[in-house]
Amino acid sequence: MKKRVKTRKVSGVESVEPAITPLTDAPLIPRISKLPPIGAPRLDIPEGLWTKCPKCNELLYDKYLDDNLKVCMHCSYHFPFSARERINSLVETCSFEETNADLESLDILSFKGPSNYTEKIKQNQEKTGLRDAVVTGVGDIGPHRVALAVMDFKFLGGSMGSVVGEKITRLVEEATDRNLPVIIFAASGGARMYEGMFSLMQMAKTSAALAFHAKAQLPYISVLTNPTTAGVMASFASLGDVIIAEPRAMIGFAGPRVIQSTTHQELPSDFQTSEFLLDHGLIDLILDRNEMKRTLISLLGYMSRAKNRF
Repeated sequence: MKKRVKTRKVSGVESVEPAITPLTDAPLIPRISKLPPIGAPRLDIPEGLWTKCPKCNELLYDKYLDDNLKVCMHCSYHFPFSARERINSLVETCSFEETNADLESLDILSFKGPSNYTEKIKQNQEKTGLRDAVVTGVGDIGPHRVALAVMDFKFLGGSMGSVVGEKITRLVEEATDRNLPVIIFAASGGARMYEGMFSLMQMAKTSAALAFHAKAQLPYISVLTNPTTAGVMASFASLGDVIIAEPRAMIGFAGPRVIQSTTHQELPSDFQTSEFLLDHGLIDLILDRNEMKRTLISLLGYMSRAKNRF
């Protein structure tokens, strides 16, 4: 039986067009899935190109993140900043002269543990490229010559041992002799317990040097970064004429669990943050990292003029 095909006549056209396009014998082209097959190995993205923000989960291109001083462009989360990176973001080009760069920690107590203190020091020196947890020196911030100390949390948690205390003390004493303002960027978990009582003595030593600096009516600005705790916070970090903090930095002495178990009280959700301490009067300013240099220049200008009036 012959199959009839319905046709329709198109005006102005002599041929008859089928009402339905007939199927051809040509093979169908299969659709190619854009998804990789199950069990296929994942593509490896080279390291050093992208970083995921832990706060907003945005994927950040590392070059843009570095250009923005390691601050997330979407939520202003402040990533950890090394001592060298911070110095480069603050001082004028080729103006920084590092001081006491050759000092290294010794295993005074012959500390014994899963890994001894000497091995820990060597491991952290290789990891960070630093001799110890602080870099000190003299440089220009805008038109102002300043004595600058910057701690690095990546070196044994920024802990303060004999070398850290000695370098900061020598810097402050040099600043007093040369009539220079002092700026210290703190990032520390506290005193270095590998050195026992020797590390705790640095609290008194650094504070005494700053007392002589204050007696000479010279400015001292303390900048608290994430985290600044324990012996460092209980000594030189809290003695600034002006105390600045980065946003959402953890700042305190004892940990929140210790405080809660001692006081038997519920602690606020923002306890030991920059914002909490600003509300309660412990710090004076919270500054985004991108605003730090400009504000330091302004503060140094105000404080220098105030000193000249007396």
